[in-house]
Amino acid sequence: MRFSRPSRKPDDGDATAGPKPPPHPVDEIPRPPRLVLLGLQHLAIMYAGAVAVPLLVGGALKLPAHTIGLLVNADLLVSGIVTIIQAVGIGRILGVRLPVVAGATFTVVSPMILIAQQFGGGEAGLPTVYGAILVSGVFGLAIARFFASVVRFFPPLVSGCVICVIGLSLIGADAGLIAGDDPKSADYGQISHIALAALVIALIVVIHRFARGLISQLAVLISMAIGTLVAWPMHLVDMSNVGPAAWFGISKPFTFGAPEFHIGAIISMCVVMLVTFTESTADMVAVSEMVDKELEPADLARGLAADGLSAVLAGFMNSFPDTAFAENVGLVGLTGVRSRWVVAVCGGFLVALGLVPKVGNVVAALPGPVVGGAATVMFAMVTAVGLRVLHKVQFEGTNNMLIIAVTLSVALLPAVAPNIYTKFPANFQMIAGSPITSAVIVVFVLNLVFNHWGAGKRGEVTAGTH
Repeated sequence: MRFSRPSRKPDDGDATAGPKPPPHPVDEIPRPPRLVLLGLQHLAIMYAGAVAVPLLVGGALKLPAHTIGLLVNADLLVSGIVTIIQAVGIGRILGVRLPVVAGATFTVVSPMILIAQQFGGGEAGLPTVYGAILVSGVFGLAIARFFASVVRFFPPLVSGCVICVIGLSLIGADAGLIAGDDPKSADYGQISHIALAALVIALIVVIHRFARGLISQLAVLISMAIGTLVAWPMHLVDMSNVGPAAWFGISKPFTFGAPEFHIGAIISMCVVMLVTFTESTADMVAVSEMVDKELEPADLARGLAADGLSAVLAGFMNSFPDTAFAENVGLVGLTGVRSRWVVAVCGGFLVALGLVPKVGNVVAALPGPVVGGAATVMFAMVTAVGLRVLHKVQFEGTNNMLIIAVTLSVALLPAVAPNIYTKFPANFQMIAGSPITSAVIVVFVLNLVFNHWGAGKRGEVTAGTH
């Protein structure tokens, strides 16, 4: 591993050289107590979002609690490793070397569930899921530098549409956690479960409205903790798997069996990788502006390559592809703390938590309505972020409104009518049946057709707004 060093202008000799310039604030290392506290703050901000992905996927696939706990630990471990790589860097190969925290991307939730259900459901479908994730990671590593050079083809029009679809399409997943998956069941849609989810949502709103500082930033985590306490007398909390779980351990590679490779699943996950790159690019650019450090194409390529590596690790370690977490980007702007070493410490905490199976099992024991209530807010926030991105799009004198309309209509069809493509081939179902995958394909192609191919300057989205 090689650490980046501040560039130095050549001089005629050391004897005439002036005093060594101070390091950029990004490269400064705060004193240990402050370093640890600031690292813990980054951990607290991203933790709820990080563990939400394995909880949602595990809940939708009806995996047993101990298996969900395994997914949580693997997720935290890989997130920690990739966060350290992003902050510290590995030579000229990996890591953007900015205060960027990596966490499991919500983009992967819908395709993972769809692929697993297509290939046996539950744990039986996971070898195909992880085979596709593994290939998508290799794909990401291969195209990272190329993507960094053609990022103009993923303007706010494309990224905003996709981000909106991510949030809207995932609402069904958290609704299942709140009400149940079988409308014919006597337990479906119980008033007490929906009221519990509503309580969690209300707590998030109240804490955000009246609290300040760190308490406000921890609103989701605090609300989930209170919701779990309320759920305890309702017999919705089952901690039976926490006691037997070890204090230290790591899941073995390919826990669910050797990876299986199917072209439809692979294409779907490779499209997810493109979405992940689009997300991370926007966040890395935002961080670079906040810390006042120019983001060179080579820096962006290294950061995207780290995202690709996260998918390779996920394929081996039963985890999830990572992206730069927007919550932590906001924290950098709020606190003004620019040191990348603070984020490296956060990554160290994530690795430590990922090596404690009891932590994963505690998280897996959180009641479905509690997780679903918090996820409802988080997914709606994702949609709101997409709307904010679309605010940058030029509409006057363009066809961009039509592009957005067609993209949303095509992408959300399988979200509201999951069986619409059942008579199509299985590979087509995995690609078109994923709202996120279809959104990326449709908006990317339409943007090329209307705003690039033969369009000249007419109707083109303003470049450089990423």
